[in-house]
Amino acid sequence: MNRLLLPLLLLRAGRRQAAAAVRCYQVRARFSSATRGPDMDEILRRTVEACEPRDKPALAVLYEEQTREFVRFYRGLSAEQRPGFLARLTAECGVEHGRVGELCGRVAEARGMGPLMQAEQRLRSSLTPRYSVLIGRICGLEDGVKFIVDLRADVLRCLETKAADCPHIREMEETLKKLLSNWFSIGFLKLERITWQSSCDLLEKISQYEAVHPVRSWTDIKRRVGPYRRCYVFTHRAMPGEPLVVLHVALTDDISKNAQTIVGRDPSPEITEDVNKITTAIFYSISSTQPGLHQVHLGNYLIKQVVKELQGEFPHMKQFSSLSPIPGFTKWLAGTISDQMKEGTTNRILTQAESKEIQEIVGGPVLETLKRLLITNEWVKTEKLVRVLELPLMRLCAWYLYGEKHRGAALNAVANFHLQNGAVMWRLNWMANTSPRGISSSSGIMVNYRYFLEDTNYNSVQYLKTRHIEASKQILSLVAQFQKTSKL
Repeated sequence: MNRLLLPLLLLRAGRRQAAAAVRCYQVRARFSSATRGPDMDEILRRTVEACEPRDKPALAVLYEEQTREFVRFYRGLSAEQRPGFLARLTAECGVEHGRVGELCGRVAEARGMGPLMQAEQRLRSSLTPRYSVLIGRICGLEDGVKFIVDLRADVLRCLETKAADCPHIREMEETLKKLLSNWFSIGFLKLERITWQSSCDLLEKISQYEAVHPVRSWTDIKRRVGPYRRCYVFTHRAMPGEPLVVLHVALTDDISKNAQTIVGRDPSPEITEDVNKITTAIFYSISSTQPGLHQVHLGNYLIKQVVKELQGEFPHMKQFSSLSPIPGFTKWLAGTISDQMKEGTTNRILTQAESKEIQEIVGGPVLETLKRLLITNEWVKTEKLVRVLELPLMRLCAWYLYGEKHRGAALNAVANFHLQNGAVMWRLNWMANTSPRGISSSSGIMVNYRYFLEDTNYNSVQYLKTRHIEASKQILSLVAQFQKTSKL
């Protein structure tokens, strides 16, 4: 933006939009030197021109080539250049807010139904960012939908890192989210089962995308798609060969309480499955693969589809449960301990008996030492300390899952996901994941969210409407113990 145009923009924007305009200008100015390559201004000029909707068939080939040029140019930008380019693009090809204000006035002044509807239609059209035309043309290209998914990932990264956090960027994020939510609705998704006979490329992607229990080798992935295991993915016809969300399932005769029994190193000695041993499905890993589809809910649909698939294959199957990680628990607990240490209040995390027993083992200040041991994972090396910490950490973890909230919903994202699906917070499992990752993120604790199929719809509605969490007696008992200890 020309510096001389800024005062004029501020006058047009009015007092309420002045601060927002300044912020966007500052973002673009900050990145101007980094992003102003030899073709930057020309690309933007052509993009603005191409974003003017014209339905002239003779220009279709020209627009297609301009669109390809835009895609090539954007892909050639470095990660450091993209925030500045997006800031300029969204400002120069976004909603013309002056035009919106003018059309609002025309709607208010319209007399008669015909003129009113015409004015409203023009107003609706003006509220659509002009780069929406560009997005539509990109989607017509081969791999165009994947480009848009990756573009939203860049936009989200800009907002998360504050690299280009301004109203125009946030407006693009909302626009892309709405479009992708429509494009990736359940009717356009295909459920596929992955087996050892699936393509090597797809198996490799499944391994790379695994976010819960990292895949160690080809032998490991072979086991995860072999006997007593199932692996399902959602794909989209516009992104062939690209799994969008991956669900791993263990077929067992009981609800598992330990991850090592599922993802252990030893392959199953059985080549064929004994159907009589399969009564339970354990969802032990679900991974979204595309950062650009964040908050485009696919996983909940996948679980429901997989349940139907499994019921068709095993009509006698009655139990469905997750064995889920609790990411963030150890970090939350360390923060809670720090807060109490700063406040200098009475210990509200441990009972007197627990504090005394821990001090006898570790010596020194109990809370300070406990925090250090949790952060370094050193506590798991002392068998006696592992035994002593079981009850207090289980109690604290139950409260973290059940009682800690974000805007009324469960703070823990995994808990929120399963509760939205209608699952019951059923059982906490001590030392259920003793891998370094499991100890670091959740002090080795895992949780079963159980799906009682006859109740899932009701539970889901209750949680979404009232934020009520359906939980088992074990969970509620631990929560009550926490409330008594902390005097909540």
